[in-house]
Amino acid sequence: MRIGLLTEGGYPYVSGDARLWCDRLVRGLAQHEFDVYALSRSEHQEDEGWVPLSPNVHRVRTAPLWMAEDDEATLGRRARRRFTECFGELAAVVCEGPGAGSAPSPAGGLSEGAPASEADRFANALYGLAELAREEGGLAGTLRSEAAVRTLERACRAPGAHRAAREARVPDLLTVAAHLDRALRPLSLDWYEEDGLGAVDLCHAASGGTAVLPGLLARHFTGVPLMVTEYGVRLRTHYLTAPDAPPAVRSLLAAFQGRLAAEAYGRAEVVTAGNTHTRRWQERCGADRHKLRTVHPGMEARPFAEVGETPDCTDPDTLVWVGRVEPAKDLVSLLHAFAEVRKQEPRTRLRIVGAPAGPEGAAYLGHCRTLAAQLFPDEAEGPHTAGDNPVSFEEIGGPDIPSVADAHASGAVTVLSSVVEGFPVGLVEAMLCGRATVSTDVGAVVEVIGGTGLVVPPRNPRALADACVALLRDPQRRARLGAAARARALELFTVEQNIEAFHGLYLEIVSRAPVRRVLLDGAGAPLPFAVPAEAHVPVRWTAASPPLAAARSGPGRAAGGPVRATTPVPAQEGA
Repeated sequence: MRIGLLTEGGYPYVSGDARLWCDRLVRGLAQHEFDVYALSRSEHQEDEGWVPLSPNVHRVRTAPLWMAEDDEATLGRRARRRFTECFGELAAVVCEGPGAGSAPSPAGGLSEGAPASEADRFANALYGLAELAREEGGLAGTLRSEAAVRTLERACRAPGAHRAAREARVPDLLTVAAHLDRALRPLSLDWYEEDGLGAVDLCHAASGGTAVLPGLLARHFTGVPLMVTEYGVRLRTHYLTAPDAPPAVRSLLAAFQGRLAAEAYGRAEVVTAGNTHTRRWQERCGADRHKLRTVHPGMEARPFAEVGETPDCTDPDTLVWVGRVEPAKDLVSLLHAFAEVRKQEPRTRLRIVGAPAGPEGAAYLGHCRTLAAQLFPDEAEGPHTAGDNPVSFEEIGGPDIPSVADAHASGAVTVLSSVVEGFPVGLVEAMLCGRATVSTDVGAVVEVIGGTGLVVPPRNPRALADACVALLRDPQRRARLGAAARARALELFTVEQNIEAFHGLYLEIVSRAPVRRVLLDGAGAPLPFAVPAEAHVPVRWTAASPPLAAARSGPGRAAGGPVRATTPVPAQEGA
């Protein structure tokens, strides 16, 4: 099977967000070929290079999202008119916003009472822009032109526009236009021909947002089925970032992300979520629950095996926190909770292990160090000894803590104090190490922990302290919880289960919606065994299948025509 893996700011770049997950998936499914279509986020990311690629990576094609074309818009009069119509319709739907009665409902589709044509209007406008870009060789400069900004302004001032949209000023419109230009840049790519994404058997978008667009266009032009995987919903990320942005900017961009997510969920054959928390967001954004599957992230269990199998080699009076130092981790509450713990268990120590995340994290780390010095003045045991602080700030890679497993092994209880969390990777690491845990009830924590750890409300130092004291005073309970946690992690959160789940989904999608076309070799003769065997499963599926290659107006070609097999291109040449 040939898979088109779609990424944005991720694999195969060294600093990619989903680099490890995608690399493990590609290497774990060595029996399949992968074509990687990667969108880069910055020049620095491209300069850092790629990770070593697996031999089954057939080709890699990249495109920058950070660099705008130097060419100005050169569309003719008719093309400009088509652009104004399509972009105006897209802007009108976005400006109506969630308050116009067209927000996605938890059950999928649109909210009750909302016209179904709203989703069709967005889709028609999006694919209209894609067809125009295909005919004209791209939309370089058009999406950020003065005409585009004026079209967006008219949509904001039109009757029925959301209140936040009506309040948009010129700087807000310029900001939104720049974001839309960046998000819609895949429309101008040449990836959708028969020797590109049209030659794959399945498109797998490794994230939501802009990464989904190439898959949507491949489905639109060639009928290739689409699968979407999200470990964090882009709309939720939008709400959590840039809190200081003007309300009009936040509202318009949220409406666009919501519309794009609903379109992707509606067109995809299967939508996977990394946890139930993400799955609820997907349902709220319009995903049909019958398409949803939960596939937990996979982690390598071997680095933690030695620690997990020897749970007794630890300091029974030490609490450990492991992660990236940033305000969302709420180390301030943890330090106040530790002050309560010290009142009841004076011998307890706290090890905070992690590096700061950017300048904000560095400033937050400095604040936490100052708070720890104020809460716990250095105390000496006698007049001739040096004082010591029960709280230590360390980083992984030093002589005392060479690895993450050693960090968890250094304490009897691992603590998570976050106020915002997606999938708690550090918590799974502690579970693989067989450690009892105390966590705050955020994100997917409860789903990950099950009944193998203690969970308390966030921003509640007293509850956090009481839970820690309870485990510090009961070594037998710590041992039971640690063993149960390790067993749960080995069952649900390993690389092997993740790869097996995706392999099954690939077979399911291709057997339900195969791309039926005749492949030709270089001489023009039919190429035998080009279509995977999964496409010929002799089963009558009861679920309604989407049209395999619906003919569309414009430049889209029918998927039933012959396709010449492309010669495998080394990754370096296909970049």
